[in-house]
Amino acid sequence: MRPGDGPFSFLMTLNQAYIFLGFAIVAEVIGTTALKASDSFTRPLPSLITVGCYALSFYLLTFSLRVLPTGIAYAIWSGVGIVLISLVSWLYFRQSLDLAAIAGLALIIAGVLVINLFSKSVGH
Repeated sequence: MRPGDGPFSFLMTLNQAYIFLGFAIVAEVIGTTALKASDSFTRPLPSLITVGCYALSFYLLTFSLRVLPTGIAYAIWSGVGIVLISLVSWLYFRQSLDLAAIAGLALIIAGVLVINLFSKSVGH
């Protein structure tokens, strides 16, 4: 078996790269939600979920990097993750979002859209 051989050692399409990126984002959001619930790693189950989800998130992110440029993938991963964890925190933890926070999140969404719709760095 050669290095790089494994269950996901195939030629990946752009759509598949985005699917891996989407799952990486979801794992990161679950991990960050569990991080809040871990109470500074004093609660074992949320702490284990945090570590496991972060490891899974980075693992899945590596597959999208086979196709997407690192900076673009990371911008999408972090930007969408920020917006989603903000929504989860607002809904689940009842953390408030003021107008400036909402405007900032809207700008992040706009940035991700600009990257995906107009950047020539991503092979559409």
